[in-house]
Amino acid sequence: MHKLYIGNLGDSVTAEDLGKTFDDHKIPYSGQFLMKTGYAFVDCPDDQWAMKAIETFSGKVELHGKRIEVEHSVPKKQRTRKLQIRNIPPHLQWEVLDGLLAQCGTVENCEQVNTDSETAVVNVTYASREHARQAIQKLNGYQFENNALRVSYIPDDISELEGQRGPDNGRRPGYGPRGPRGGSPSSGMPSKPPHADIPLRLLVPTQYVGAIIGKEGATIRNITKQTQSKIDVHRKENAGAAEKPISIHSTPEGCSAACRMILDIMHQEAKDTKTADEVPLKILAHNNFVGRLIGKEGRNLKKVEQDTDTKITISPLQDLTLYNPERTITVKGSIEACCLAEVEIMKKVREAYENDIAAMNQQTHLIPGLNLGALGLFPSSSNMPPPPPGNAVSGAPYGCFGAPEQETVHVYIPAQAVGAIIGKKGQHIKQLSRFAGASIKIAPAETPDSKMRMVIVTGPPEAQFKAQGRIYGKLKEENFFGPKEEVKLETHIKMAAAAAGRVIGKGGKTVNELQNLTAAEVVVPREQTPDENDQVIVKINGHFYASQLAQRKIRDILTQVKQPQKGGMGPSPNPQGFTEMGSPTQGLTQEHQPRRK
Repeated sequence: MHKLYIGNLGDSVTAEDLGKTFDDHKIPYSGQFLMKTGYAFVDCPDDQWAMKAIETFSGKVELHGKRIEVEHSVPKKQRTRKLQIRNIPPHLQWEVLDGLLAQCGTVENCEQVNTDSETAVVNVTYASREHARQAIQKLNGYQFENNALRVSYIPDDISELEGQRGPDNGRRPGYGPRGPRGGSPSSGMPSKPPHADIPLRLLVPTQYVGAIIGKEGATIRNITKQTQSKIDVHRKENAGAAEKPISIHSTPEGCSAACRMILDIMHQEAKDTKTADEVPLKILAHNNFVGRLIGKEGRNLKKVEQDTDTKITISPLQDLTLYNPERTITVKGSIEACCLAEVEIMKKVREAYENDIAAMNQQTHLIPGLNLGALGLFPSSSNMPPPPPGNAVSGAPYGCFGAPEQETVHVYIPAQAVGAIIGKKGQHIKQLSRFAGASIKIAPAETPDSKMRMVIVTGPPEAQFKAQGRIYGKLKEENFFGPKEEVKLETHIKMAAAAAGRVIGKGGKTVNELQNLTAAEVVVPREQTPDENDQVIVKINGHFYASQLAQRKIRDILTQVKQPQKGGMGPSPNPQGFTEMGSPTQGLTQEHQPRRK
């Protein structure tokens, strides 16, 4: 759909005037201009020219003394939750844009679109059509510095086309369900592939591996060539095991085509050798994605079963270990039905992965050199694309030279979960400590009936991220939180009493900004008595990503406080934009309660 709406036209504007304007700017159009009172419609040859026309004309070109408005023409019945916002100042911080978007409703996704214009363009998906409608009303024409924002609906077919463009003409990962990443819309952050590049991982019976590979590798080469895939058969993994994993790297369509060919080979081999009456399709998926595949009360999985006429089961949580985070999704049905189910299952898995990567982008900018694969939150790095280059960009609170500073964080877990964290004979906590590169100790119970226990984690930023991430994951895995309940934990950071005022800010402004930005509850309790080292605590409560982001922001403020002031140079720079006012003791006499989310 390439139809444009042209608004804010004077009564005297004619179709010839519009045609000449398009011709003068070398923007092609097809058919005639459909003239109405005060507005008009016209078709462009394709969506790229439609986008170019919007960039060129909207709010920039005058006809008979009025600046015309140009946007995608979307009939009421086709208005979606998706909007395009143009004319954004290129240096605007994501946090500021996020705050503005959030005033209109819940933002599910926001992505930057690469364009030739000097200003930035983002595509936004709201949680509902009503939120999108409110955003159109409130934000269209909204003045940001000297730029008036231009907001219009995006028809579904155009947004899909946006997603299919290559890295150089596509979109950049913006912010996912939990808010924006750092930086600004046009700060040159690396773009991502047009599809979530996670492999399709299959588990196949060992006795069929030879047939899949073929004589001197001829069969696997043929599959690779026909489906334009990279296929790894992990024959050496799990020596003696009855099943072997296969990783298929390609587009979603390429993965599905390779999956069908492998299923065909296994069925034929089972028939020829009379080894099995049924060969189910087994897909491996990281446990982090499986909950969203199953859906609330199992609805997503039931729908896939109904739509594809298959029976689907998922291996239990108990089969997971620290070094085997994947669960087996077993699909039973005809070859055709199994292939349809694979498409739907992997669609959900890729969506979950994309959302998590968007949320993780916040962390990669806060912790230089953070390797997403090494964190263990996604499938092993050998099966994943490399992390985006440039994660060590400046603007993060930690420099890239020398050993990173050791940090100590106190994480509070349910007392009954201590055994699960320690593991049999202390094996789990030892593995976790080695994996994260952190010291992890569990403090004795304060009283015999204490409901919470303190875990002391000591290590640099990346080690904190890895250790705390695994603690959150273990509590969910062991069902200390319900299937519909998000894991939220309280963590404490100690800081010099003199620095507390900087974390709180004048009138609590900084701590409120922290809460709005991170979605975590941040509290500096009142009337604290500093300990023997003249330190007080700040409490952080929230889900994992929110807690991590809040911890990093607080550490940033504390780092600024530590920096020696140069004579006559005023306060230290504040790249995060937090309030620097407030006396050193401010906030210790009153409690700044969090804003409940």
